[in-house]
Amino acid sequence: MSNGVFEVVLEYINIIFLVFSVVLFTLFSFMGYLSTRNSIHYKNKNSFGDLSKVMASPMAPSITIIAPAYNEGMTIVENIRSLLSLKYVNYEVMVVNDGSKDDTLQKMINAYNLVKVDRKIDPNWKSKPIRGIYKSRQSSFAKLTVIDKENGGKSDALNTGVQLSESKYVGCIDVDCLLLPDALLHVVKSFTQRSKKKVIAVGGVIRVANSCIIQGGTLEKINLPKSWLARFQLLEYTRSFLLGRMAWGRIDSLLIISGAFGFFDREVALAVDGYDTGTVGEDMEIIFRMRRYMHEQKIPYTIEYIPDPLCWTEVPEDLEVLVKQRDRWSRGNLETLKKHKDMFFNPKFGRLGMLSYPYWFFYEWLAPILEFVGFFSIVLFYFLGILNWQFFIAITAAIYSFSLMFSLYAILWDVYSYNQYTRTKDILILMFCALVEPIAFHPIVVWAAIKGNYKKLFNIKSGWGAMTRKGFTKA
Repeated sequence: MSNGVFEVVLEYINIIFLVFSVVLFTLFSFMGYLSTRNSIHYKNKNSFGDLSKVMASPMAPSITIIAPAYNEGMTIVENIRSLLSLKYVNYEVMVVNDGSKDDTLQKMINAYNLVKVDRKIDPNWKSKPIRGIYKSRQSSFAKLTVIDKENGGKSDALNTGVQLSESKYVGCIDVDCLLLPDALLHVVKSFTQRSKKKVIAVGGVIRVANSCIIQGGTLEKINLPKSWLARFQLLEYTRSFLLGRMAWGRIDSLLIISGAFGFFDREVALAVDGYDTGTVGEDMEIIFRMRRYMHEQKIPYTIEYIPDPLCWTEVPEDLEVLVKQRDRWSRGNLETLKKHKDMFFNPKFGRLGMLSYPYWFFYEWLAPILEFVGFFSIVLFYFLGILNWQFFIAITAAIYSFSLMFSLYAILWDVYSYNQYTRTKDILILMFCALVEPIAFHPIVVWAAIKGNYKKLFNIKSGWGAMTRKGFTKA
């Protein structure tokens, strides 16, 4: 192939990257504006009125928190203690032990004085067999229910909890998550404050708990993570949750609620048969199906999003674990997009088909692939001597500058709105992370996405990818 052909290919690649970058800049700028408007609207709306007395009433809507547990013996007792200390009356904590191979179940039995109880189970419900249902002998732990079942994966465990729950709403969380005491007040308020539209789900911001001080299931002190890998993820989470998902929430087009903190109208969740056990992106896929169901039933609905820092979780500090996690996320994205491909630019689904799905396709799934291909194209054209250095430097500088600006805005907006990290040193460290993230951390995320897509496209079997916990820091 002659250099002339390569030069033509290079011109087309330049045009693709230029258009892609311009559209991305425009979208992200608009998202920054929307998220800011939504955050201000949320804070103004919640600055008056005290629902704590109402939500403390036995007449308040019932809610079940479902927490799947697999080999969580290191932190399970502390995590349950945190869930039992929430400021809400009418709720149940349902821990589903998904066939743990460690001492998770025994630790729960010992710590909470659990005994087996009889309970009717629908034999037609599709899930792995249940080995036992446990309740505590002590009245102080009456809200706790433990389900022991054979291993079937996170989705299967969540479905078991949704089926056995008798509450109006169900909260599906990661068992290692720490919920702040007033979390359920915010969640139930989000479900009940709408009058014209049915709220089918509520999601929220996920905060990074690494290096924070946890005592007795309570967040005692917020610290910046000591691990640089965790710091990069903190920046990423701040940008993604506080800006990205808040923006989509503003135009009622959110397509994902994090599996670490997601609450659902149980009736609608059961109507779509719960979580899909055939995907590793179950938290995203169920939102697609719930939205489709409401569209097809022609019922006015919405999904609420809470920016308050209500949920804190441990993120990977090990590079291998992080890559496995992002590998799984990429496979889940591709599985969900493929399963619901008929939504792509389909006006039948309104903004979801015409805006949300295309954005997710081009800028969440396709973007890492384009970056990967672009890198090798640059190397190839460099060795062929046909690389347009002026264009390459200009587009790289523009992308880097915009990325840095967006990250810095996320940091400063977080400081202004919630001020979780009060030390100047912590803010400066996060700003330094923003400076080096495109070079030091983002390539890892891209590589993990390529691995995940490669595995899925070529049907290479891969597991869910276990998260190795270190446990919360205690005072």
